[in-house]
Amino acid sequence: METYLDRILNRHRAEAEKDNRIFGELFETAERSPLPRGFLKSLQTDGLSVIAEVKRKSPSKGALAIDLNPSELAKKYEIGGAACVSVLTDTESFGGSPGDLQVVRESVDLPVLRKDFTVHEFDILDARIMGADAVLLIAAALVDEDLKRFHELALELRLDVLVEVHDEIELERAISMGSNLIGVNQRDLYTFEVDHERALRMGDLIGGSVTSVAESGVRDAADAATLAQAGFDAVLVGEILVTSGAPDLLVRAMTEVDLCL
Repeated sequence: METYLDRILNRHRAEAEKDNRIFGELFETAERSPLPRGFLKSLQTDGLSVIAEVKRKSPSKGALAIDLNPSELAKKYEIGGAACVSVLTDTESFGGSPGDLQVVRESVDLPVLRKDFTVHEFDILDARIMGADAVLLIAAALVDEDLKRFHELALELRLDVLVEVHDEIELERAISMGSNLIGVNQRDLYTFEVDHERALRMGDLIGGSVTSVAESGVRDAADAATLAQAGFDAVLVGEILVTSGAPDLLVRAMTEVDLCL
């Protein structure tokens, strides 16, 4: 049975196969683009960091905030104390676009993650060109060879890399590759159901030298506090922020959870 993840990856790979651009030329364009602003460094502070996400819709829930203004939303995130912004650039499944990312980068000083399904080297080059400071690599979507190759290319372009894992086996793959920024996604990318125990179960397995991020299913400051207690350095939060009506206040509440621990 084909899953959400299968459909999304198949679509991205089909698009990549039709891309006839020349790697060398695109690489040179990427290298000439503005330097990244240090996504990982922004997360390496005392307390829990918040990566606040610009997310218009999801495959499982449909429209969340389809008409959101990415500039206004990012500014509210910055006011609330977010360390970084994540921007979904997948159009068909998430309603995002490279334009959303470019607007966010121009609107705030915060580093920006390109949140998308990386399946080809061009995805990484495009991320640097559109102004991203970091890229996402999903371990479940990539074989070891591609995961390592894409990771090395991103670092060569001075992009930070968030390697996303869902279980202990994928975590070991990420650690073995030398990843210094690992996200545990509490959402099962095959069923899109959230398992709130996943991050808690895996938090202790991530070494102290790795910056750890809990992704998906963070509903409020209480969830953020629980994840901070489990040892996570940051949380990536999207859905609740874009639907909250007061994203700046919610981000602030999450950044202050360590004060109560």
